[in-house]
This record gives sequence, structure tokens and C-alpha cells, in this order.
Amino acid sequence: MITPVLLSGGSGTRLWPLSRKSYPKQFTPLIGEETLFQASARRLSGPGFAKPLVLTNSDFRFIVTEQLAAAGIDPGAVLIEPEGKNTAPAVLAAALWLARENPEALMLVAPSDHVVPNAPAFRAAVELGRPAALAGKLVTFGIAPDHAETGYGYLELAECLDGAAPRVMDLLRFVEKPDLARAEAMVASGRHLWNAGIFLFSVATIIAAFRTHAPDLMEPVSASLDAARPDLGFLRLDPAAWSRVRDISIDYAVMERADNLAVVPYSAGWSDLGGWDAVWRAGERDQNGVATTGHATAIDCTDSLLRSEDSRVELVGLGLQNIIAVAMPDAVLVADASRAQDVKRVVTALKAKHARQAESFPRDHRPWGWYESLVLSERFQVKRIVVHPGAALSLQSHHHRAEHWIVVSGTAEVTIGTEVRLVTENQSVYIPLGTVHRMKNPGKVPMVLIEVQTGAYLGEDDIIRYEDDYARG
Repeated sequence: MITPVLLSGGSGTRLWPLSRKSYPKQFTPLIGEETLFQASARRLSGPGFAKPLVLTNSDFRFIVTEQLAAAGIDPGAVLIEPEGKNTAPAVLAAALWLARENPEALMLVAPSDHVVPNAPAFRAAVELGRPAALAGKLVTFGIAPDHAETGYGYLELAECLDGAAPRVMDLLRFVEKPDLARAEAMVASGRHLWNAGIFLFSVATIIAAFRTHAPDLMEPVSASLDAARPDLGFLRLDPAAWSRVRDISIDYAVMERADNLAVVPYSAGWSDLGGWDAVWRAGERDQNGVATTGHATAIDCTDSLLRSEDSRVELVGLGLQNIIAVAMPDAVLVADASRAQDVKRVVTALKAKHARQAESFPRDHRPWGWYESLVLSERFQVKRIVVHPGAALSLQSHHHRAEHWIVVSGTAEVTIGTEVRLVTENQSVYIPLGTVHRMKNPGKVPMVLIEVQTGAYLGEDDIIRYEDDYARG
């Protein structure tokens, strides 16, 4: 059995404004109906695969399990990283965790935000690499390039691709992201593949590689596992030990130093969706090369991407050429398609001016559901709150605000002080400032209410929690 190890962190800067730090691209249905995370988990499930092992951060832990459940996939362990330290520590933590049960197990490390349209072909490539991994090779998967791409690293093969049936090949070295001229030369050579960042190896082999090539990671990562604590079915790595871990990718830490490398070429379609230009290439386009999604209309446009994620925002392009336009409820990006790799500069600029849109959405996902701010002004705020069936918010109070709740769909079980009662559609309740309160959805359908907050301070940090089903502070 191969254990998929899904890496699910990331800052979400290159696909802003759709992807942001608070909700990066893997949790969004960028291509098709499923999210990238769900599609990745489904692709690596079924015969021959064990339950997935997921590495993520505390903010995404409930999103991960919720999306796996929605996809009908039973999760394995979910390891919570106290802070992002790049891929090498994450992979080592996964290997050490799996080694406790079976040091000879195979693990397939994969980012959870890639698009692989042909799942059977990818699973066949994994099977092709299995014997090499069992024989002690560090197997990577390289994508046969169809254009000169400067946004990817490359893998240099020991021999040219010959067009024959796919096979495991020797890998000479990793090549950093090139400039355009060098990328064109490498693609023309027939000896280079894109580095997909997907790896297959045995647990024992990768741990031995870390001991040889990055021994300084062994002690703090091991200590973070030894001192890890269970939390509602998750496993939180120890933050004190994890803080001593070096921030480094697995490519730099191990792969570029190892001499037991092999590569499986793959040519059945792949994209890391590393920019809006990649989304444009991966999506459906009309005869003029225009991709439209959601509430977007293109008139006399060519080679452009127009995307509106909000039914209240009609995005219309007129006479555009090589343009990316993405509209969200709170932010709009308009860019020349050739500058797609520079979108992260937009996030940097917005952070410098302290714009909330740099990292946060108006919709905030929580373990119990989600809420979005509809109106925010001086001394009042209006929110829409959606609570999953059976879920409950914490028992809490506020120092600086009172709240009015109006149920518009479903039924709420409301606690105000010592009183507990049901509030149904079109009914409302008032929670005075300082009063201990809670809401729960006792039904079998989502419960929706409108919350009106009034007071001198409306920040999310004005919450005193007394009881919480999700063990938040």
C-alpha cells in the first residue's frame, strides 16, 4: 500500500484575489466542481492506496476534514504544523510518523493544489515508479514540457526522451527556474522535464537520506513528534521543538544532494496552477482563446481570462487582448497576461498599505460553518452566518458589543444567559452586551441567520470563550 502524503499549506499569493493566505487555492474549485484538494485526495485513493496523511496548519485543519468528508474519503492522520517551514520538515515529519507503524512503507508526497486531469494515467505512472522506490530509489515525477516555462524548476535526464513507452529513467540533476532563453534551450534539448514536486520513496529510504544530507533536521522534527499532542482527532506537532527546525525545501535539503535518484516522465496533463496564465491554459477557452467563468462576459476579446466569483458583480470585457481580469466581492485584479508571475507583488503592495484584502476574504470559514461581513461601518456591522447541521458556536460573551440575531433559514438553538430556546425562521433575539450566549444548529440542514452587531468595538478578538467544541482558546 502507498500512503499519500498531501501537503496543504501555502500562502496563496500567485492566484490573488481568489486565493489568499486565509483560504488558499487548494480549497477552491478553480477547475471543475471539486476543489483542488479534493481532486488530489480522490486521485490518490482506491486500490493500492492507504488513507491519506495530511500536513496542514491549524487554520485549515477543519477545512481539510470537511472537504475530505464531502468527497467521501476517510482521512488518516492529520498533522498540524505550528508554522510553515517549507517542504523538507513536513516530509520528514510524515516519514517519521509512518515509520512508527511500518518503516518499509511507501509514501507518495504530493502538493494538494495541482491539476492532473487524467487520474488513471497518473496512478499508472505511480505504479511504474513503485519497483524503483521499493529498491531504494528516490523517485520523482517529471512533466514532459509543452512550452518554455520560466515559473518551474527542471529535471535534467541522463538521456533524451525517445517517445517510447514511459519508463523509469536516471536523473542527473535538478535545475533552478531558468530565464526564457535557457528554458527554450532546455525544452529543445529533449533531456529536461518540469519538476512537479511529487515524490515516491520508502519511509526508510527518505529517513536515511535526511540523516545523510540534512542531519540537522532529524532532532527537532523527531522531538516535535515525540512531544506532539492530540487535539480533536488531529496531532499538533510541538511548537517549541518545531521552532528550531530550519526552513528549507526537500529539493534543497535532500534531492539535489542525493545520488539514488530516478524519474518517471509523465505527459498526460499536469499543471500546478502557479499563476493565472496557468489557469487560462488549463481551462476551457472559446475559439478566440477567451476563458470566462462565473458572471463574466467577453465581447470582442482575445486570449484573455475573465472570471467573476460573485453573482452581484457582472464582469464585462470589451475589446481586451492578453488580459487577466478576476473579480471578487471585495477586490478586482486586472493584469497583462504576461505579468501573471508578478501577481504576488500585488499582495506585497496591499500588505504594505495594511489592506485587509491582501490576506483575508470577506467570507471567513470556521469549524462550525462560515460567516461573511455584509456591511461594516462605525459602531455597527451586519453579518450573514451559516452553521452546519449539528454544529455549534462557542459559549461566549463580548465586552464591547451587543448582538441581534434574525434567523432566515432553519432553526437555531439559542442560549442567552441561563435560558435556552429554539428560534425559527423570521424570529429574532437580542443579546445584551456582556451576556453569555451561544447558538447551535440542531437540525439536518444548514441554519442561516443575519447578525447585527452594535457597539464601540467590533473586532473578532472581542470574544471570551467559556466552552468550545473545537478546543479554541
